[in-house]
Amino acid sequence: MADLSETHRLVAGATVPTASNDLAAAASDAQPDVDAMDALRELMRGGSRTFFAASLLLPPRVRGGATVLYAWCRLADDAIDLSPDPLTQTQGLRERLDAIYAGQPGSDPADRALAQLVRQHALPRTLLDGLLEGFLWDAEGRRYETLDDVHDYGARVAGTVGALMARLMGARDPATLARACELGVAMQLTNIARDVGEDARNGRLYLPRRWLAELGLDVQAWLCDPHPHAAVAQCTERLLAEADRLYARAEHGVAALPLDCRPAILAARRVYAEIGQQLRRNGLDNMHQRAVVSGRRKLALIAQSTARAWMSPTSALGDPSALPAVQFLVDAAARPGASRLASNAGRSFDERMARAAELYERLIERDHTAILRRH
Repeated sequence: MADLSETHRLVAGATVPTASNDLAAAASDAQPDVDAMDALRELMRGGSRTFFAASLLLPPRVRGGATVLYAWCRLADDAIDLSPDPLTQTQGLRERLDAIYAGQPGSDPADRALAQLVRQHALPRTLLDGLLEGFLWDAEGRRYETLDDVHDYGARVAGTVGALMARLMGARDPATLARACELGVAMQLTNIARDVGEDARNGRLYLPRRWLAELGLDVQAWLCDPHPHAAVAQCTERLLAEADRLYARAEHGVAALPLDCRPAILAARRVYAEIGQQLRRNGLDNMHQRAVVSGRRKLALIAQSTARAWMSPTSALGDPSALPAVQFLVDAAARPGASRLASNAGRSFDERMARAAELYERLIERDHTAILRRH
């Protein structure tokens, strides 16, 4: 559902040939290549401007790891979605994960960086396997008949990221992890609602097909000729309402995170929810226009999130149990696992990666300062 061609262009440009070269240059003992560091930043900015904006608020202890996770996930998504044989490509990525979790990553710097995160934060393999499964569902053109089916998809392509980020922040409580996964699902539902027209023109449909059929829409005929339809608008609103329900639940998870992590996650939650509000202001037109949150509105939401991050939710959480689709992620992420930091002895490749993350964080903070000065 993302613009993978743009991501591919950013990591395969003339200045910096590949993502692996970007990471290698950043991790070398020599003075880092500023162009390479800029390419890493642009990979994140190009893939998700909302994630990039929210990442400016993450504390340095989390930001570098979040960037590595985002880059690996984006490159895996690209590899599967653009492959003529997605099943074989997925198996290849699983074999790379086998090596990463065995402590023997291959020569690809992205794998080496991910291996360090796995060691430091005891990241459960289930989360990354679930992510790859979701990417494969996309490439295979899986059909989603019910809301539960859409939840299952969202759990894999976005709930997994919520759980991984929560682990980076130190969260291990099942209720907090459940809210993190549900926030990811809510964001994916927003993506689906916003991109109905674009997806349909590419032969994909993520709105529950039963909803559309119940409203009298011939789904297959509509996919052959996507156009505005009352049934599509009604199902879009229904999906946005479900996203809003999950966003409200997510507020309780944000309040349980470490204080220095709350502004970034609350900002991402509010900006994404605002996409749904903008879609409503557009008359639920997701066929002819793309709902976009303006830069000024985004900055206002980020400022509000920073100011309110220390506050508790205004309402009590009703049912604390996890959305059924994310329960397997919560179970995996809540398992105890001791974090293991890299040794400071010598200058191993992994230590150079840590140094690269620090340098990257300085560049992000430089940009953050520039933004604040302009506004």
